[in-house]
Amino acid sequence: MKRRMLLFVAVITALCSFNSETQAQKTVKLFNGKDLSNWNFIVDKNSKPADQVFSIKDGVIHIAGNPFGYMYTKEKYGDYKLHVEWRYPTEATNSGIFVLIAEAHDGNPFPNGIEVQLAAGKAGDFVCLGGSDLFEFHQRPGTARPAFPVVERANGSVEKPVGEWNEANIWVKDGTISVYVNGIYQNTGTNKVKSGYIGLQSEGKDIQFRNVTVTEWK
Repeated sequence: MKRRMLLFVAVITALCSFNSETQAQKTVKLFNGKDLSNWNFIVDKNSKPADQVFSIKDGVIHIAGNPFGYMYTKEKYGDYKLHVEWRYPTEATNSGIFVLIAEAHDGNPFPNGIEVQLAAGKAGDFVCLGGSDLFEFHQRPGTARPAFPVVERANGSVEKPVGEWNEANIWVKDGTISVYVNGIYQNTGTNKVKSGYIGLQSEGKDIQFRNVTVTEWK
């Protein structure tokens, strides 16, 4: 708990510094509002064409949720602020934002990377995918490591009702990931991986994304 508090204080200090320097940094639109030309796609076992899972309508990304998979950037990113807006149009279901994806494998929907959980009621949890790890995950002695280790968020659910837009702001600095959901601090995790791809997940049912931007943090 003491270490977590120290990490939180350090992150707040760093974020204050980031906010004062943001104007000088370059913000890149990862989604241009028109097409998905700057993304790659993974669909579980290649069971469907990617364009049947990931599509654009009225300037918004639509992800079907079934089959599992994810879309990911063609470039890797290191120190940055990631801004993502999402909503469940008809039903609260499941999805996630992937950061620090070390490597992607065709047909495998769970890369080596960290998921910022967007599952209804759990937005802000961390999930360690594909053998990735966070210092903050503590395995109980004598127990087997879970397939998907979880580091739970600091606060309760702050998600908006179905149909309303939520926002996640995720800061990544030297492998440390900090998450705010709808302006509320939720989590900090420490990863040995310093850079990687950014992804948006298909898992569950329909989800929509917009205003996906990344701002360099030097």
